[in-house]
Amino acid sequence: MSGPRDPVDDLRRIAFLMERRHEATYRVRAFRRAADVLSEIPVDSLQRRAELGTLRQLPGIGEKTAKVVTQSLAGELPDYLVGLESTAGEPVPLPGGTDGPTPAGVALRHALRGDCHTHSTWSDGGSPIREMALAARDLGHEYMVLTDHSPRLTVANGLTAERLRAQLVEVALLNDELAPFRILTGIEVDILDDGALDQEEELLAQLDLVVASVHSKLRMPAGPMTERMLAAVRNPHTDVLGHCTGRMVTGSRERPESEFDAAAVFAACAAEGVAVEINSRPERLDPPKRLLRQAVEAGCVFTIDTDAHAPGQLDWLPFGCERAVACGVPTGRVLNTRDADALLAWTGA
Repeated sequence: MSGPRDPVDDLRRIAFLMERRHEATYRVRAFRRAADVLSEIPVDSLQRRAELGTLRQLPGIGEKTAKVVTQSLAGELPDYLVGLESTAGEPVPLPGGTDGPTPAGVALRHALRGDCHTHSTWSDGGSPIREMALAARDLGHEYMVLTDHSPRLTVANGLTAERLRAQLVEVALLNDELAPFRILTGIEVDILDDGALDQEEELLAQLDLVVASVHSKLRMPAGPMTERMLAAVRNPHTDVLGHCTGRMVTGSRERPESEFDAAAVFAACAAEGVAVEINSRPERLDPPKRLLRQAVEAGCVFTIDTDAHAPGQLDWLPFGCERAVACGVPTGRVLNTRDADALLAWTGA
């Protein structure tokens, strides 16, 4: 008989594969919460509880998670994980029932060296920085840009200047531990109503990469919205214009695109050297293809990002890659095909 497996690893693997498939957040959280609870308990104590049938007396342990733990401690691959692992080697299914991955899309995905838009539990993400970084590394990324939210987005627990400074210390310590993988420092900073950026300039200047996004007053008239976005694009601290239309195409938060003069905004991005983000989240898929083609024609550069709020979502890059290929985005204009040093040389310039 084989020895026991690590039930914490199995629970987290289940959560990762569920996130990758875009399953309901509440279901994923059940497995992550169980993993967090069990990570504080010695294995021999867990083994004793499994033998006595008292695992469900622990907080956050339900029928399904208890079965996973029991099977894992018995040296078995848990039944729940068996089904998920059977499709784990397949490409991430594209949203909306679209055709499968294309050779060009797969080639672009393989060319990506990192992800420029990710979140952690420091704002509204579901996992700690270290867990996000390890998942990115396991997916073959060379780096991950950490871009938690800025203070005005209180619903997302945005980072005050003080908390952002504390995060920079944690990132530095993690980079010492995880090298050669690199966590690049960043922020998804709110574009305020007047186009200003929602964080201290001195701090923005310290960061490796700044994603600027509109999160409020998305129905602002086209004229003021255009001026707002132009001001943000022309700010010397802005490196990437995040999910530019703010649309949501699926789910309970479905909403239309913001209205703005796309020609003017993309021309400014090209002139200022600000990348247009191709956001890979299935509910965003932003910008729409007609605007993505327009940004290509305007001469813009791009990042293809997941906007991941959980480890499994880091495997959503194929969604953006397929859209980029379909809209004629040249691989050489995708900034995260560059290694970390080349990316930092670009943001520094």
